[in-house]
Amino acid sequence: MKKKGLISTCIILAVAIFMAVYTGISFNKKRNFVEDVVTEGSAVTRTEKLSTYNKYLANTFGDVDIYVLEGEEPGGSALILGGTHANEPAGHMAAVIILEQFKPTKGTVYVIPDICKSGLSHNDPLEGTPQYLHFATKEGNTRTFHFGSRASNPIDQWPDPDTYLHTSGDWEPLHLAEGANTTQTLSGSEVRNQNRCYPGIADGTLTERVSYAVTNMIKTLKIDMVVDLHESSPEYAVNNAIVAHERAMEIAGMSAAITLDAEQGIKIKVEPSPVNLRGLTHRELGDYTDTFALLCEVGNPSQGRFRGFTDEELAITGKDPCYKVASEIHEGKLLYVDYSSGDFPLSLRVARHITTVAALIENMGYDYPDKEILIDNVPDYQEMVEADDIGLWLR
Repeated sequence: MKKKGLISTCIILAVAIFMAVYTGISFNKKRNFVEDVVTEGSAVTRTEKLSTYNKYLANTFGDVDIYVLEGEEPGGSALILGGTHANEPAGHMAAVIILEQFKPTKGTVYVIPDICKSGLSHNDPLEGTPQYLHFATKEGNTRTFHFGSRASNPIDQWPDPDTYLHTSGDWEPLHLAEGANTTQTLSGSEVRNQNRCYPGIADGTLTERVSYAVTNMIKTLKIDMVVDLHESSPEYAVNNAIVAHERAMEIAGMSAAITLDAEQGIKIKVEPSPVNLRGLTHRELGDYTDTFALLCEVGNPSQGRFRGFTDEELAITGKDPCYKVASEIHEGKLLYVDYSSGDFPLSLRVARHITTVAALIENMGYDYPDKEILIDNVPDYQEMVEADDIGLWLR
């Protein structure tokens, strides 16, 4: 009996060692995997490091590249943020396609496709999500991108406090709404949520340092508009929506009603940014800078609680039998996206983001001619939806 027990113990120990080594190799590979953003042939005129706007980011995992697309004629400026929540791939991929395809002729577009690079470097525990997404380009090459986590990697900041008290640090508000709070108490894990840490603290946690750099970049460069690209589960009420700071509501409303709905047939709601929810781009960047702060949401079946097996296919195709059933219950009122077709693919989600960004930039120019940005080579919405393959728009 003792011999059998020893054999069993050795087997269990060997399996444990194998699993530890295997997961360690996988973790290290994902942590150090570098996405291949292609600027050759694009309109990118230069790149900067985010640490330019916060010295405390230098030589950290948060010091990402800023891609600058400059038109020949001076005009307005816009900043596009992708990858804020790295388990929302449409925002990340839309930002990559924007920097590889948009060609401004007037004004400047800044793109940061991986603003929470730390979140891209790991996965949410217990969610069983894929680590990577793969796309074939027109040239037949395979491009590989991260599927990450909603929060920054614990290896970059740990431990989480029991309670996260959000503050605005040393920033002074420029447009604070009457009666609005400037602090908020949140769950401790939210300290690693990039979209709960604005306007940021220069020497704070990594997540706060990244947020500070973005805020300082906007103030330093006097960027006219910022658009933060997100996804949300189909059962989440704020879905297929533009969330706008009160100073950006007119731009959002015109974009949703005219450019998107009337011209493209895209139904997108406009939601006002709640004045007492702190830390979010559409609130803090609008309060602490002069930019028009907006956030875009599209439905993502790979994110929701109704979903079944979560793999790369679900993330790209958006096909899930559980959501199909949910769409048929109570006349589809369980969901806030139209899932009657049985899918909500990444190609559709990315196309909505790109088209919405172009509409917001266009309508800012209508309302404020001095902030006009003119862009060529914007991917066509219908073409992207019908092709159902975003790889065709990757270089």
